[in-house]
Amino acid sequence: MMKYIKNKKINIKDDTLAGITVSLAMIPEVVAFAFVAQISPIVALFGAFVVGLISAMFGGRPGLISGAAGAVAVIFVTMIQEGHAKGLLFDQPIENMGYFYLLAAVVLMGVIQVVAGLFKLGKFVRLIPHPVMMGFVNGLAIVIFLAQLGMFKENKKDVFGQNMRKTTSKELIYNVNNNEVKDLISDTVLFTIDGNSVINTTTNTKAFTISEGQVFDINSKKVVFNVGEEGFYAVKDSGVVKTLMQGNRLYTMIGLVLLTMLIVWGLPKLTKKVPAALTAILIVTFVSIVFGLNSINVGDFIRDGGGAGLNGIDEISKKLNLVDLWSNLPFNLDTLKFIAPYAFLAASVGLIETLMTMNLVDELTDSRGNGNKECVAQGAGNIVSGLFGGTGGCGMIGQTVININAGGRGRLSGVTMAVTLLIFILFADKYIEQVPIAALVGVMFMMVIETFAWSSFRIIKKIPIADACVLVIVSAVTVFFDLAIAVFVGVIISALSFAWENARMIRARKRFKPDGTKVYEIWGPLFFGSITAFNEKFDIKNDPENVEIDFVESRISDHSALEALFVLVEKYQEAGKSIKLKHLSEDCKVLMYKASEKFHDVIVEDVDDPRYHLAANPEAFPKPLHEYKF
Repeated sequence: MMKYIKNKKINIKDDTLAGITVSLAMIPEVVAFAFVAQISPIVALFGAFVVGLISAMFGGRPGLISGAAGAVAVIFVTMIQEGHAKGLLFDQPIENMGYFYLLAAVVLMGVIQVVAGLFKLGKFVRLIPHPVMMGFVNGLAIVIFLAQLGMFKENKKDVFGQNMRKTTSKELIYNVNNNEVKDLISDTVLFTIDGNSVINTTTNTKAFTISEGQVFDINSKKVVFNVGEEGFYAVKDSGVVKTLMQGNRLYTMIGLVLLTMLIVWGLPKLTKKVPAALTAILIVTFVSIVFGLNSINVGDFIRDGGGAGLNGIDEISKKLNLVDLWSNLPFNLDTLKFIAPYAFLAASVGLIETLMTMNLVDELTDSRGNGNKECVAQGAGNIVSGLFGGTGGCGMIGQTVININAGGRGRLSGVTMAVTLLIFILFADKYIEQVPIAALVGVMFMMVIETFAWSSFRIIKKIPIADACVLVIVSAVTVFFDLAIAVFVGVIISALSFAWENARMIRARKRFKPDGTKVYEIWGPLFFGSITAFNEKFDIKNDPENVEIDFVESRISDHSALEALFVLVEKYQEAGKSIKLKHLSEDCKVLMYKASEKFHDVIVEDVDDPRYHLAANPEAFPKPLHEYKF
């Protein structure tokens, strides 16, 4: 770290101010992560601090911002819910067991990412085509935009004044007939319904309350059943019910968002000495407080989400007691089987989003990061976060773009973001709670405008149809499904398109030598996709006694090509004809000799055989190549 600080190229002011700006923009997304994963916001905020700090200090891409991202949260939702249920089935039931499974999954997720970095799997991000990258950026920009629209909604309240939960009916639990609630098997009357009250027939006391098709336990005030035509049904919780803001509250929200966007857009035209996003957040916060505007602020957002709030000193100190934190988790094979699929998927999604974001930063800053180093740093951050009670995370494209636009180029910007976030959690929560959500939404809207590849509309008619389809498909899949799925789909479609185009390129020019030998001059790669077209070029029955196949403009690429040549040679020999293979490169000959001894008899060694030299791995040579002595 001291080596970095001594670097003369570092811009302390820009990196520091950019880090502070990003820390403010980080809060709503991290808290939203907590709500999606159904965990305490303090867990997500602490995890964002740990992952952000470690990846900023040791990662392979200065300027990249990491934290608790929604793409990872979605993966863990089902695991946490199932973990809670598993905990209640123990001999000594444990509440909130899903949280302890989450910590184990985050640690395993980090281990997988570290292994990926050590095995240098990060370099495979170079295989992602540019249309996939553009589709990823566009799709993620749309996802972030849609997420901000959710800020214009409020949580609907239930009969107890709590956030109403959206529940869907599952299996039938009790029959209801003539206001009597009966057991399905014995047909015994267990409860009676009097208006909205459900009375226990044994104790003659009120047990449940019915409201808007839901049955609430009067003690826990939670939804326990749905009411249907036949009776009471078991429920599946699908999240909080949202309604659009109304009246002055909505108009105030829109006005503050527009004011924020105007400042972010206009301030750089006047001066670039201060970050526009941070200035906009401070001005809008000042306006909201001075004029007493009825606007939702960060504190309202956290409290209304049912989280633990930002009184984090006690909670963090408790989580640092590792013995108590991990004593509830059963360390056995069943636990590993339970968390492994979620950990692997989260690790994959996290690395894909991180490496894609790294590529975007490379383009924005005209520099190059180290993907393998970033994988190890992300994994280390997740391991430490999970061990100390925090949640997992990955690179965040929205916050990264805000950082780059605010002038953050070095590691100090990421470190400042993490440290500032921790200060907010521990000491400045009362001040941060007063920041209007509208200011952060406005900053995110401007980030979406900056991130979206608007040039894709201009070039979509100028690029190959296959690439245009990939761009659109990746954008759509990112929006409607998942980032990892979108990237895999895009790469697969691009690979198939490439294979199909190259399969059609195989050509065979035919000529005869003066001695009557027929020569097939092959042009184009010989691989699984071009085998059928390759075989159609030969006329074994009518060819002369001597045949040569010239590969000077072709290459043997895979096992399918080897098998096709082996079969072709056998057919010519069975027909009593001589066949020779000429002008094969050294790597092709090694491959063929290893596959079958028969190729030794038909391959012609010649001084004019082509020789190919592979370019070195750029990551293996940190200095310019002319400085090395080979």
